Amino acid sequence: MKRRGLLAAGLGLPFCGWAAEVQYPRASTGAPLRFPRDHGAHPDFRTEWWYATGWLQTARGEALGFQVTFFRARPPFEATNPSSFAPRQVLVAHAALADPKLGRLRHDQRAAREALGLAGAGEETTTVWIDDWKMALEGNVYRSRVLGRGFLLELEFVAGRPPLAQGEGGVSRKGWRSEEASFYYSRPQLAVRGSIERGAGSEAVSGTAWLDHEWASSMMAPEAAGWDWVGLNLADGGALMAFRMRDRTGSAHYSGGTLLLADGTERRFGPREIVFAPLRRWRSPRTGVEYPVAMRVTAGAMQWELAPLMDDQELDARTSTGTIYWEGAVRALQRSAEAGRGYLELTGYWKPMKL
Repeated sequence: MKRRGLLAAGLGLPFCGWAAEVQYPRASTGAPLRFPRDHGAHPDFRTEWWYATGWLQTARGEALGFQVTFFRARPPFEATNPSSFAPRQVLVAHAALADPKLGRLRHDQRAAREALGLAGAGEETTTVWIDDWKMALEGNVYRSRVLGRGFLLELEFVAGRPPLAQGEGGVSRKGWRSEEASFYYSRPQLAVRGSIERGAGSEAVSGTAWLDHEWASSMMAPEAAGWDWVGLNLADGGALMAFRMRDRTGSAHYSGGTLLLADGTERRFGPREIVFAPLRRWRSPRTGVEYPVAMRVTAGAMQWELAPLMDDQELDARTSTGTIYWEGAVRALQRSAEAGRGYLELTGYWKPMKL
């Protein structure tokens, strides 16, 4: 379900000779996803993201979480300035490593306009980069490299099944109005291989990941303040995506989700079939923001309890996307037994989100 609003003001973009206001296209039914084209960028839309999260294991058996996200945003006004530096597209990237030994995230972020090959997003397939941060799809393998402050991620994600279209044919409703929607597909159960560095040399890692690709122009309802989202790789080979848009009182405004069974059967849930119920809250010692880091998620007749790998998985992205949010590795439990692993995202708990 990702994701965050990309604000030109937050990126410090200068006035570059703006002309007419952009008329963004909307996500609408009747336009089926097409691959490999839809692995690539959709620059006419207002915002877009490629979002990889997962669990890693070192040779010593340590469990770690990671996320690598690239965003693309089209500013709301056309730039008449012919300069290559005019911000016709803006790229932002976030990366984090959740290390229980450290007790908090190692994370970093980048932001740049698409200019002179220093940042960009290809349209034919997944190829996004900012300087030496990159993610690219070659065949059925995503390759990503991120050199952040205090950590390095060099990972490959191998897809063993076709993309999972979310919503109705890849159009995922986020509110009661037809325009409150995005194009959205997921790649669950990706096999991970590669290496990391966290200050003590290179370590080989393996694991399982989830990748979302989503693009939209008008996704959030004006009544919504933020969202809770979870993507779970289930132990039996299945997968669950569930989300709720919250209103300004904290209640559910709109919800949805998809359950992929191990045999490939898909079950989609309507807005009243998904329920997020907080079980435990954690308050950040840095920002004072309180998050429901343990949740019970109900999808139809099924339930999972989400337990975080560690409580402190808060990411302060005020210098890039202008917000603070919690995004962390979680275990999914059923009757106290582990039934899956994935990532939970909690936005709008600091301030109402703006897209």
